[in-house]
Amino acid sequence: MTIATTTIRIDLATLPAHLDRSRPSMVAEVVEAALREGGIRADCSDLFSHLKIDLLTAQLAAASAVLANLRLI
Repeated sequence: MTIATTTIRIDLATLPAHLDRSRPSMVAEVVEAALREGGIRADCSDLFSHLKIDLLTAQLAAASAVLANLRLI
């Protein structure tokens, strides 16, 4: 049985002012913690120009709500 996964990429240049763009690894930790608090298992990491969020596709709608609350999408 294959589990479907989704990757969300968010350009670091588009991060809202309340997040410190100069510390992308810290932003990734904050996003991952917020998703975890929302009951979503995700792996967040910072790559050169963007945040990468890997999660189960079944949790995409719930993750979108959390990311919208953080003003990331």
